[in-house]
Amino acid sequence: MLELDENFWTHRYLQGTTGWDIGSVSPPIYQYLCQIENKNLRVLVAGAGNAYEVAAAWDLGFQNVFLLDISPNPIQNFLKNHPDFPASQVFQEDFFAHHGSYDLILEQTFFCALNPAFRKAYLEKMYKLLVPGGKLVGVLFNRHFPFPGPPFGGEEEEYKELFQEWFKINTIEPCFNSIPQRAGSELWINLQKSQG
Repeated sequence: MLELDENFWTHRYLQGTTGWDIGSVSPPIYQYLCQIENKNLRVLVAGAGNAYEVAAAWDLGFQNVFLLDISPNPIQNFLKNHPDFPASQVFQEDFFAHHGSYDLILEQTFFCALNPAFRKAYLEKMYKLLVPGGKLVGVLFNRHFPFPGPPFGGEEEEYKELFQEWFKINTIEPCFNSIPQRAGSELWINLQKSQG
């Protein structure tokens, strides 16, 4: 699929056609990270792009935060801007080929980048990457777009139907702290893998 192709995404970065990139950490995710006391959690940001969430988690003291993106371009920029970040915690690869074990995976504009045909595969892979009791947390678009994606949108009810196959839904509700441009069009999700 075109949407999963490294060249497609690298071209978007090189052309500056990165409308998903808000230029800073997503406020709902930052506020969530600020409330976590256990800084030893293994945290993955998949489809991280310019990885503002990775930088924010690192600055908050999360030493085991990992960056994954299919395009080398944003990864190179991130490492140039954060020379102290361990290169061993950076993966330039296809998410579906990744292997690891995480307590927390942050979702920020990765789900919407995938063709909806991949949504079940996304959830299955997230489930495999999380430890028992681990969480998939972040923001999703709560709207459909009037053009072919990416981004690909959706709405609360269809997400619930999809997620409950794989996860316990702790939270899926409208965000109250989105950036102004996305106010009213984002959902906060907190999904948890069963313990057993």
